[in-house]
Amino acid sequence: MKRRKTVVAALAVPLVVTLSAVVGPGSATAQPDLSGKTVEFNILTADGASVESVEAAVRAAGGTVVAANRAAGLVTATAPENGFTARLAGAKAVDSAARAKSIGQAPRDAKAAGKAVKEEIRAAVEQEHKLVKAGRRGPAYAATAGMDPLDGQLWGLTSVRSHLARTKQAGDKRVKVGVLDTGVDASHPDIAPNFDHALSRNFTRDIPTDETGAVVDGPCEYRGCVDPADVDHGGHGTHVAGTIAAAADGFGISGVAPNVSIVNIRGGQDSGFFFLQPVVDAMTYSGDAGLDVVNMSFFVDPWLYNCKSNPADSAEQQAQQRITIKAISRAMNYAYRKGVTQVVSLGNQHQDLGAPLPDTISPNYPAGAAHNRVIDNADCLSLPVEGPHAIGVSSFGPSQAKADYSNYGFERISVSAPGGYFRDGLGTPAYRTNENLILSAYPKNVALIEGAIDEAGNITPDGEALGVQKACKPNGTCGYYQFLQGTSMASPHASGVAALIVAQYGKYSRGGVTLSADKVRTVLEGTAADIACPTPRTVDYTLVGRPAEFNATCEGTPAYNNFYGHGAVDAWAAVTNGMKFLR
Repeated sequence: MKRRKTVVAALAVPLVVTLSAVVGPGSATAQPDLSGKTVEFNILTADGASVESVEAAVRAAGGTVVAANRAAGLVTATAPENGFTARLAGAKAVDSAARAKSIGQAPRDAKAAGKAVKEEIRAAVEQEHKLVKAGRRGPAYAATAGMDPLDGQLWGLTSVRSHLARTKQAGDKRVKVGVLDTGVDASHPDIAPNFDHALSRNFTRDIPTDETGAVVDGPCEYRGCVDPADVDHGGHGTHVAGTIAAAADGFGISGVAPNVSIVNIRGGQDSGFFFLQPVVDAMTYSGDAGLDVVNMSFFVDPWLYNCKSNPADSAEQQAQQRITIKAISRAMNYAYRKGVTQVVSLGNQHQDLGAPLPDTISPNYPAGAAHNRVIDNADCLSLPVEGPHAIGVSSFGPSQAKADYSNYGFERISVSAPGGYFRDGLGTPAYRTNENLILSAYPKNVALIEGAIDEAGNITPDGEALGVQKACKPNGTCGYYQFLQGTSMASPHASGVAALIVAQYGKYSRGGVTLSADKVRTVLEGTAADIACPTPRTVDYTLVGRPAEFNATCEGTPAYNNFYGHGAVDAWAAVTNGMKFLR
């Protein structure tokens, strides 16, 4: 899950209002004056109302609509910070409104701002290192694939038995896997053969700085501050995409499902923030575009847990979180109804999601706004992993030990997958080595900015220390690769297996391939390899240098427990033995 995201900025504290007790448009009472700087608001459509009626109410209240998602009923508008939500209060079409964020400005020193944000991203990366029945295709049509030169370093690929699965089913280009992340570098030689330019979209707009000049994303790389849908300035999304579906073409690395298509549905900022409107837009687009699987390795900012009525939060903050819960739930239900399998990382907070630890990082936007909150599991949700129809994935290391950072718990876990565990192998030479992590694609532009390579494309000493790899084709085209760990690296292994399930058992037509999300889940869970709880069942992570709060107790049977869910995803079992789960 996205938690490399330490780049946060000092923006104005998001404000929200409840709308039940304020006089608004249409009332005999005069409308409040509008004043203050222009800021951004999220407005949620009331059940049964149309987005068009909300847009009309926004305009009547003096706001400007900048984005609207009809599937989820979410509208984003700009307006003066004072008086706008009060004016909306009388509109029956409006469920609630929340101030989302202030509008930023160009940095005074663009070069310095860009350097600062990239240094913070680099620090985060280094920390991660430390720490068919009907319509089924016959076997004659199943495409196979070989292995690539660097695949020997991809222990995760072997763990999920992709090397065997691809001898029977390596995927099909008509199977579309969406990567809802920071972007995907389509120029990377391992990504390019499988990248779908036509369907890819970027739903974000870069935020260079906040109103005070504090860096968020840094300088805009493109005029208009909207990146093309084939670039990645963070690196996280490209790493995820490589694990899912890097091409098996005799070069570099290959993915779990090396013949399926990658679709970039970007909802994350360069800095790693995932704000509500872009995420909702990406989720609903996945359904409209006919995607088969979507990988989501993040939580929706600025709240790790969205609580409806946490006493530590103000009434305005509570309203903001209620909007997030409703909007994300609507979007995930919409994608599910459209046949999208939604695979979500379980999170890196080393906690049982059914008994969450206190939240000390929310709201994480702007910087310095966080306050301590006791989390009531009945009232709070971490999204999207606790949203409807999410397939939650925990992370383990090369020995299949649950990674110290990985969340767990009966409440949300579905399966487990290789995500890397730097501290795996205590007492052996493997302990605290890069090889315990997950190697995948690394955008050249990010590698250069982070100092992993020099201007000539050579790996620097810093890059060598981090295990950065380089592979070049005879024509001089080179690809770069980096090691990372996290449940962000586990979920794409599961997404790759899910894509192979669609390829093997889906119904093919001119419009593509279809297999319901419920059927994909049934095969994914049914063919997962059992992993028993460790002995002793309580794992003492203080032995690897972690605080005692990391200690975790495994409960359940080998067939289903709170560390591994239904077990480790297994591509070979899925494509050879999955049919019995569809009868």
